[in-house]
Amino acid sequence: MRRVLRLGVWLAAALIVAWLIGLWRFVMAIPTTIEDPERETDAIVVLTGGRLRVENGLQLLAAGKGKKLFVSGVYRGVDVNELLRVSRQSPDSVACCIVLGHAADNTEGNARETAEWMTAESFHSLRLVTANYHMPRSLLEFARAMPNMEIVPNPVFPDFLTSSRPWWTSRAAANVIVGEYDKFLFALVRPVLPFVGTSAGATE
Repeated sequence: MRRVLRLGVWLAAALIVAWLIGLWRFVMAIPTTIEDPERETDAIVVLTGGRLRVENGLQLLAAGKGKKLFVSGVYRGVDVNELLRVSRQSPDSVACCIVLGHAADNTEGNARETAEWMTAESFHSLRLVTANYHMPRSLLEFARAMPNMEIVPNPVFPDFLTSSRPWWTSRAAANVIVGEYDKFLFALVRPVLPFVGTSAGATE
């Protein structure tokens, strides 16, 4: 019995160390800059979850960085004019080129919904707009759904992660980072767990 308990303690310690190492690597993978801001793509894709994302996507569309803007995961009942009003953009300038997707309710769904739209449009490249902490999982899901698609990351930077304080000193920031890391781990192993649903793949 003691041997079994000792083995259990060592196994638990090893799992905790592995989880912490993975967390460190995950944090290092969170982008801190936009690496290719001038690159033009066929489409700009925004994953809903924060006003900064939509505003950034609209600015990119107005700047000619993509032919169309696809906003995935929009609540039912929200139309283009309402989206523009909330984001304080001129409807006349970009409204004609915005498409809203209402089917997705998690990141995996965002990827599937976007893949269907990209195929229908015969597009081959996209600029992906989402929060920087959400980018690693988004790229994982999008690469799975569109393995031959060129994806240019375009992170936005929430205020709670751009302050001078380290993220681990803020309970709110730590909860977001650790929660997103756990979701990333689930998304990573989901293909070998076919009996598990997709509810853990929520956008936020």
